[in-house]
Formats: sequence, structure tokens, C-alpha cells
Amino acid sequence: MERPAWAPRSIDISVPSVSRMYDYYLGGSHNFEVDREAARRAMEFMPGLPKIMQANRAFMRRAVRYAADQGIGQFLDIGSGIPTFGNVHEVAQAARPGARVVYVDHDPVAVAHSQAVLEGNDDADVVAADLRKPQEILRSPEVERLIDLNRPVALLLVAILHFVEDEDDPYGAVAELGEALAPGSMLVLTHASYEGVPLPPERAGGAVNVYQDIRNPLIMRSREEIARFFKGYDMVEPGLVAMPRWRPDTAPEDEDPYAFSGFAGVGRTA
Repeated sequence: MERPAWAPRSIDISVPSVSRMYDYYLGGSHNFEVDREAARRAMEFMPGLPKIMQANRAFMRRAVRYAADQGIGQFLDIGSGIPTFGNVHEVAQAARPGARVVYVDHDPVAVAHSQAVLEGNDDADVVAADLRKPQEILRSPEVERLIDLNRPVALLLVAILHFVEDEDDPYGAVAELGEALAPGSMLVLTHASYEGVPLPPERAGGAVNVYQDIRNPLIMRSREEIARFFKGYDMVEPGLVAMPRWRPDTAPEDEDPYAFSGFAGVGRTA
């Protein structure tokens, strides 16, 4: 298998990666045949997967603009993935010049590509770390350089928590990150769920099984379970809703039915 110049030497290109599959769904070019193969298998069960990813990105951009408009100038994006058009730093720095952004991912391709994209941008950086180890993120030199934890931060956990199994204590990790943030900080989150998927659960379950097979289990949580991540936050209107319903720019009725899969919300600490 040919290893492209952008692929770090350390990675095993025979194993699919969820961030490279996501890149493929979004029409990116930083993925391998093994990722495309797994993504296509998942799409046999849920053909609307790319629509779900697009809805995630569109929500993320609206939420970043909202946070910037509310006076937040620091963004910590965990599980940031492979950069594509309209990243957090582009949206935040357009809305608020001088906004500071730190991306965090544990996929070496995502980290290497982020470094290339951010070259020359002194107000943005990337950390190779894992959501399950909050202290590694908070104590990283990149976070210490760019993020002042005594001032409000927008913490982005977009399409990442559904890859953290209950035994790895996702609630504990989100609470630990939240405790480190100043009052007035925001939590921006999306999460997969069977609720809202325009398919019977057993059919959608076929796509979930593909992720299980590549050892990246996709944990579908209920709206109630997802709402628990916002413990200690006041929900920003309209609360925890389908992605196209969160402060939309265009009529939600015009959206693809798949875009309503799962939930999105923004919370703010008092």
C-alpha cells in the first residue's frame, strides 16, 4: 500500500480510523482505502452518514460564532479531527480577531495535518492527547501558552463523546474539564443517538456494528443520557435539540432527514 507524503510514519495504514472516515464522509482527501471501505460499509446501513457529518460541522460553526458573539475569545476543541474547510479557528478568528484556538486529537494524521494548516497562525495550535486524560490536555504546553483558564473558554466536544465507552467514564472526563474552566465558559456538544435517525434502530444498528468491528465502538446514548453531560451548565436556548434546530441560519424543514439524527446543545456556566 502506497503511503502518501502527508501520512506520519508511525501510523498503521491498514487499520481504519474514525477521524479519517469522517474526513471521507465530508469529501476530504486525507483518508486511505481501508477508511473508505469501512465508511462505505457503514453507509450501506445508513446512507445518510455524510449528511449527519455535514450537520455536525454546520452546528459547530454556528455555535462558535455564537460563543464569539457572547464575548468568548478562547476555544478548546477536543476530538477536532482532520481539518476541513470552515474550521473552528477560521470561524472564531473571523468573528473575533485574535481569538485563540487549541485543537486536541489522538489521531496522528489529524495532528500532523492540523500542524500543517496552522503553520504561521500564532493564535492556534494542536495537541496530541486523549479526551480520557483531561489533565494531559490542560497541562499541555500548547494549552498553557494559548488558553487562560481564568477567563471564559468555549469547550467543544463535537461528535467525540459517542466514541468513549461508559467504562472509560466520559461523564467524569467532561466534568473534570468543566471544573478547570472559568465562570461564563461554554460547553458545545453533539452526540449520536438512535433518536431522530430516519431508520428502524436495527437497521441503524448495522452501521454501529461496523464501528464495533474496527474497534472504535459507537455508543448511541439517549437524549437523557446526553443531557447528563451538561450537569452544572445552564442550557442556552433552544436547549438540547436535533442539530438543524439549534439557532439555524436556514429553515430546518429544508434539511435532509438524516441531519436530525442525534443531539446538539450549548451550555454556559454561571
